[in-house]
Amino acid sequence: MSRRSVTLFAAAAMLASASGVTAQDRSADATNHAQDAAWHNRQQAAIATLSAEDGWGYIDGGLMWRRVAGDGIGPRPTVADTVKVHYAGTFVDGETFDSSYDRGEPVEFPLGRLISAWQLAIPKMAVGDTIEIASPASLAYGVTGNPRIPGGATLMFKVELLGIAEQ
Repeated sequence: MSRRSVTLFAAAAMLASASGVTAQDRSADATNHAQDAAWHNRQQAAIATLSAEDGWGYIDGGLMWRRVAGDGIGPRPTVADTVKVHYAGTFVDGETFDSSYDRGEPVEFPLGRLISAWQLAIPKMAVGDTIEIASPASLAYGVTGNPRIPGGATLMFKVELLGIAEQ
């Protein structure tokens, strides 16, 4: 080994030691990556198990949705509208990450500022309808996620359309 190689190797070892990263930590990371693969598989499987026989419809991009209340007749929002909704968002394991029901009051959102899944599914609703949405990560928060949503997460929503704001 050249003197420069020894110096670089020593510097790398010092950095690893200073950061507290051990061989055991790196081994645990490898295990976590295996768990991550299993977690990602569960995300994709959650959508794959939904069927037309259970009322689920498909929208381009992998979004699944179904109407659970209402008849789809009446005023429908466009992406340019502000909608008043009650909703609950959960992960595929059922854990709630956000819910207007839990807060006890509906909310108003400009539909065009929400995740793509909502922009695709909500216009299929009429005021008074309730739908369920199963959104792949690509139509939600993507591979990076956000502070509350892990990257790659499939998200499940129950959305009740209460109104469309007048413009």
